[in-house]
Amino acid sequence: MKIVAETANCVGAGMCANVAPSVFDIDAATGLVQVLLAGGDVPAAQEGAVADAIAVCPAQALQWGEGAGA
Repeated sequence: MKIVAETANCVGAGMCANVAPSVFDIDAATGLVQVLLAGGDVPAAQEGAVADAIAVCPAQALQWGEGAGA
């Protein structure tokens, strides 16, 4: 599965980084979400945490990407 972060929608709340710190971080320069995974490819073991991050994002800036099947 792939994760997509729409930085144009991001408000920098950092909830995603709190829920899934191995997948998301807040960029120090922009204050916006960044995906730490190459190509946005989410390992199966992290899919639950990413789903939780999507659910708690106050700006709805996170979504499963094309071909994700979710």
